[in-house]
Amino acid sequence: MSEHAAHRNEAQHPESQHGMHDAGPGHSDGTLAEGLAVHSGADAAAIWDDRYRSKPQMWSGKPNPQLVREAGGLRPGKALDLGCGEGADAIWLAQQGWTVTAVDVSAVALDRARSHEKAALARESVHAAEGAIESRITWQQADLDQWQPGDSFDLVTSQFLHSQELAWQGPLRTAAAAVKRGGTLLVVGHHPDRLPPWGGGHDHQGMFYTCDELVQELGLDGPEWQLEVQTSRERPVTGPDGEHATIADIVLRATRLPELP
Repeated sequence: MSEHAAHRNEAQHPESQHGMHDAGPGHSDGTLAEGLAVHSGADAAAIWDDRYRSKPQMWSGKPNPQLVREAGGLRPGKALDLGCGEGADAIWLAQQGWTVTAVDVSAVALDRARSHEKAALARESVHAAEGAIESRITWQQADLDQWQPGDSFDLVTSQFLHSQELAWQGPLRTAAAAVKRGGTLLVVGHHPDRLPPWGGGHDHQGMFYTCDELVQELGLDGPEWQLEVQTSRERPVTGPDGEHATIADIVLRATRLPELP
């Protein structure tokens, strides 16, 4: 069963390891940043470490709205967050009861994520009857082009995995393969035909994907998968010079079916 209707005004602050994002620090109005180049291995780590060091905060600190919408009703279990950035999605998942493995190429981003988690745990522990709340997140530095999880998960989420240098196909195949039987795959990205009129993303169409391309590349039309959501959702964004546009994000949620008895 799929959802095909477009929905307006939903996503405000995508946060992820790669690509174009909608809110760097100080852009709570939904500003869309320019595309980012990502390279492989140690080079990618150095590039992203330098980029994170250039600003005290890169992303909004809020979980991606499509994650909240699509995962909010799922029963918590083990989750994998690919390209976790400064950790907002992973922290939100942990607060919902998930045990999270959060992976990013940047050690600087992960240091910030740990700090944000520590602050969140301190706030929660103040109001917890049982005292201090323990961490539910394992933070891991890795290049997604090479990394393999070595485990399976009840939820695997990839939010806005777009890169000029890193092909999305390999990491997202890894994501799909890491979903356990009965688990959920959630992929959110910018629609290639609904990018804003500013920025450099139009010169790098290979960075972006449609739901149909995801289904074909990841084999989600096979007998072991059930497509739950396959749609695009519109939302307004503001450019670096104050211009306004409406873009669209693709949202794909699929369940890996349990094995037949």
